[in-house]
Amino acid sequence: MPTPRALPSLPSRRRGGPAAAAVAGLALVLSTTATAGSAPSYPDPGPGDVPRTAEQRADARAAGQVGFERTATYPVFRNVPEGVDPDAETVAEISDVTDDGTTVVYTDAAGQRIGFLDITDPAAPVGDGSIDLTGLGADTDSPTSVAVVGDHVLVVVDTTTDLDAPSGRLDVVALEGRERVASLDLGGQPDSIAVDEASDTAVVAMENQRDEEGTPDGGGEEGDLPQAPPGSIQTIDLSAADPADWTATDVPLVDGTGAPLPVIAEAGLYAPSDPEPEYVDIADGVAAVSLQENNGVVLLDLATREVTGAFSTGEATVPGIDVADDGVIDQTGSITEEREPDAVQWVGDGLLATANEGDLRGGSRGWTVFDAATGDVVWDAGNSFERIAVRYGLHNEARADNKGSEPEGMAFDVYDGVPYVFVGSERSNVVATYDMTDPRTPRLVAVLPTTNGPEGLLPVPDRDLMVVSSETDDAEAGVRATVGVYERGEGPSRFPSIVSGFTGPAPADPPVGWGALSGLTADPDEPGTAYAISDSAYTEGRIYTVRTDVSPALITDLDVVTEDGQAPALDLEGIAARPRGGFWLASEGATGPGNQLLRVDDDGVVQERVSLPATIGARLGSRGLEGVTVVGTGDEETLYVALQSPLTGETQARIGRYDVAARSWTWYGYDLEAPAAEGSRVGLSEVVALDDDSLAVIERDDLVGAAADDAPAVKRVYAVDVPAGAGDGSDAVTATLTKRLAADVLPVLQEPRGWTQEKLEGLAVVDGRVLAVTDNDGLDDATGETVLSDLGAARDVFADELATTTVLRPSARRVRAGNTLTLRVVVGPGDVDGPVVLRSGGRVVRRGEVVDGTAIFRLPGQRPGTTTYRAVFQGGDAAPRSASEPVTVTVFRPRG
Repeated sequence: MPTPRALPSLPSRRRGGPAAAAVAGLALVLSTTATAGSAPSYPDPGPGDVPRTAEQRADARAAGQVGFERTATYPVFRNVPEGVDPDAETVAEISDVTDDGTTVVYTDAAGQRIGFLDITDPAAPVGDGSIDLTGLGADTDSPTSVAVVGDHVLVVVDTTTDLDAPSGRLDVVALEGRERVASLDLGGQPDSIAVDEASDTAVVAMENQRDEEGTPDGGGEEGDLPQAPPGSIQTIDLSAADPADWTATDVPLVDGTGAPLPVIAEAGLYAPSDPEPEYVDIADGVAAVSLQENNGVVLLDLATREVTGAFSTGEATVPGIDVADDGVIDQTGSITEEREPDAVQWVGDGLLATANEGDLRGGSRGWTVFDAATGDVVWDAGNSFERIAVRYGLHNEARADNKGSEPEGMAFDVYDGVPYVFVGSERSNVVATYDMTDPRTPRLVAVLPTTNGPEGLLPVPDRDLMVVSSETDDAEAGVRATVGVYERGEGPSRFPSIVSGFTGPAPADPPVGWGALSGLTADPDEPGTAYAISDSAYTEGRIYTVRTDVSPALITDLDVVTEDGQAPALDLEGIAARPRGGFWLASEGATGPGNQLLRVDDDGVVQERVSLPATIGARLGSRGLEGVTVVGTGDEETLYVALQSPLTGETQARIGRYDVAARSWTWYGYDLEAPAAEGSRVGLSEVVALDDDSLAVIERDDLVGAAADDAPAVKRVYAVDVPAGAGDGSDAVTATLTKRLAADVLPVLQEPRGWTQEKLEGLAVVDGRVLAVTDNDGLDDATGETVLSDLGAARDVFADELATTTVLRPSARRVRAGNTLTLRVVVGPGDVDGPVVLRSGGRVVRRGEVVDGTAIFRLPGQRPGTTTYRAVFQGGDAAPRSASEPVTVTVFRPRG
């Protein structure tokens, strides 16, 4: 791995103190006070670790760095049978792959079918049909798991209609022809399946799940344990050539009286007479089966079909996390909870890893490695798994009081000699990837973004692929179940584009919590620094300091907006840094009159509130202020604001100009694009001043994901010129602005090959580069992925608006021989900086720098003759190239 380049200390003009700690904390190891073990080294996603340019990625490849890059995200509704409403719920939950690694088979419990997906081209998966399980049984049948064995697919089917009488079967389907060739009665309600090729054995966890509204045997709390009948383990002998000859053998976990087996009773489980097996994994002839509600694991010897071991997974104390659903990312809470693992995986050296999702009583928000022989903890994630979500902007505040990021799925495999564990966060939509070369010290090496509810984690190491099935599906909300494909290759992945640093230098200091970035502005003085805000996804207004000169961008600090010592309820949708310090903020109200501009100081303390004119607010609904920008200072300070949608009775959106000194408004009309799909809405979401009379605006619709791809969606940046002169102070539109398309951002949002993001919300010109950022809605009906994009040099994106003129002014047109000729270069408009060349014919006479729009060349010792000069301003990221008209100077020798 290449050595990350050093991070210079953060400028303190606007932000001091914690910023430096955030930068210093990038390479720190996160702490844990779990039962035993230690936390993993935190992967530093800062400079050098996630290269963006071709040169950086080449350096990473040369250094042997590897990562998992997302190649495709396939929405499984595209694979439903003909005649099925594509908006009907359809999911991808558990998956397996054919031996050649080209066809994924996934369970669709909502659709009561299994689906097939051709991933021959990992960048372009193709739906390959499905099998309706109700046609093989009853209309209530639903798949719970699937495994591919040679030329057959083993489909675990739950046929239960009454939890007091659980039932299920195992269907064997031939891959060729896709016909069922055998079916085995499982004698209960199944959950997961695993196959041991060495012993030709399949193992099915027979959960016989509890009734969450039922009464425990002998009385107790609703939904508690025990509830008969108890679960068990089914083993399937696959040794016969004909699947019709395969046989199932039940391995009970209780004796004939209903009492737990002695080895299980001695483990100290919660309700061992109702074990409820959940998940199974096999290695070296031993099946490990999680008993989630019982907070334990049992070990089954496949050769003897005997339960040889059992242990409690215990509890973990996890400090430094958010434990309250209160709209604030407050990482000062602590829990002591039972782990209650869902998925389990053997990870080598007799060690077993557990994903501690929680269900009945617990959930420790992480994962653990146990010594399977003793049940001792050898490593625990502590708070590090939860903090991955926080750093990557994927903290799910709505789940803070209920299992947090909720690690559920887990997978283990070896790629090119390197063992990896993959752990999926069901609520933060991410898969953490760990190098398990030393299974007692997992090392986090990659974080894979997913769509909502990743559950099935499927390594395909022979093809260097990783497949993730995400189960959450809600067409109305724009959230669809998908199968994501990732490819392991040289160089790390492009995700993330923005992360946060830590709040202090100590190992226990948490990362800066962030999300729902709804606005962006450049620091007018400090290079490489921008500021962002969060909207009403959180109960407090937040201003973040962002380093944009590192990759990924780094959030180093935040200030909470306060007024009279309190944090007022705000829906911040725009931010503009004032040249002389402080900010203007745009807060969108739930109703028109609630829309306000706030002037705050460097620390976010409110100094002034400005309301929209009453006549405007009265006709403005909940889709109001969506951006603010500032030009000028002192008596010349002027604000521009964007109103998201047309006022009642109008068809145009509006851009307003506010003269701060005069407290007067001028209004301009803005024609919106037509919606790209029926029922879609288009509006403005940002405004940025390019110069004194040119603005850039974001115009976007509300399409997301596959709908955005299909439309195609409106995700664009337009430029407009604003006429000079103030209006008459009324709420009337004085002129309709003419817009020019500067950038179509849809292809940029599609480039990560994920779920195309809806809310393109923030725009800023930072160090001459045009940056745009999406709002992840705090994961509310959203994947949570934030995309910070570089749209290119401002001089190219806004070439028409930022065009420069260069003028060459000689001190004289006739100069006496031997004297000095002075040539002044003036570049405008505004205070332009950049290199300039003075040329004569094909020859470079001098090179210099334009500073604040001016450069001066002095040419001493002039010789007689006539020379023609031209000044060529070379341009910069924010100022295009331009050349002066030629200027001819004559040097003469006086007579006498």
